[in-house]
Amino acid sequence: MKILLSNDDGVFAEGLSVLFEALSKQHDVTVIAPDRNNSGASNALSLHQPLRIQKMKNGFYSVNGTPSDCVHLGINRFLEDDPELVVSGINHGANLGDDVIYSGTVAAATEGRYMGLPAIAVSLTDKRGKHFDTAARVVCDIIDRMRAHPLAADQILNVNVPDVPFAQLNGIQVTRQGRRHRAESMIKDCDPFGRDIYWYGPAGAEQDAGPGTDFHAIKGGYCSVTPLSVDMTAYQSMEDMQQWLER
Repeated sequence: MKILLSNDDGVFAEGLSVLFEALSKQHDVTVIAPDRNNSGASNALSLHQPLRIQKMKNGFYSVNGTPSDCVHLGINRFLEDDPELVVSGINHGANLGDDVIYSGTVAAATEGRYMGLPAIAVSLTDKRGKHFDTAARVVCDIIDRMRAHPLAADQILNVNVPDVPFAQLNGIQVTRQGRRHRAESMIKDCDPFGRDIYWYGPAGAEQDAGPGTDFHAIKGGYCSVTPLSVDMTAYQSMEDMQQWLER
C-alpha cells in the first residue's frame, strides 16, 4: 500500500521515525513533514508564503509549512501518484477530547480525508515517549483491518495509545470524544525589555471522562480509537434551527 506519512512534531521527531520504520516493512511510505514543531497548528494553511520542499539525507521530505500544508502539497502536486492512505504521527502526547480541535496531528489526517483519502491520526499519550513502538504496532494492525473493511468516506480515525510496552495494553476500545473544563488562565510574564508577554496555561481538567470516552479508555490501559466525522454539521439541530428561523 502507498502511504503518505506526516506529523506535527516536525520531520526530526522520534515518533515519526519509529512509525516510518514499522510501516515501511510492509508498505511503500513517503514522509512529508514540517521542518519544525507545529503542535497546535490545527488545520492552518500557509496562504501568505510560498512552500518549499527539501529532501533530507534519510529520504524524508521537509516542508516550511504546517501539517495540512504537507499533506495538501504531497497529494495535490508533489507525489506522482496519489497515496492510498494518509497517516499522521506518532504524536508526542495525547490528542483526547477537545484536543482534536487544535491538534496538527489530527489536522494532517483531516486534510488527507478532504483530499479524498482514508486517514489515521495516532498519538502516544506521554510526551516523554518511551514506547513509540507500541503505537506503531497498533497502527500496523489497524491498517491491516482497514484493508479488509475500509473506513466510511467522511471519517478519520483518531488513535491514542498508552505509553506502555505492547504486552501491557489491555486491548483496543472504540470511543467517543470526552470533554475538558475551561482551560487554565494564561500566564503573564515580561521579556528582557520589560514588555508584557503571555504563555498559554495548562489544558483544562477532564470534565466528561466517563465510560465510553477516550479519556476513560486510556486510564484503563486501553488503546482508544475514535472515529471522527469530517462533516461537522449538527444534523440533530437542523429541524430546531429551521423552526427558530420561521418564528
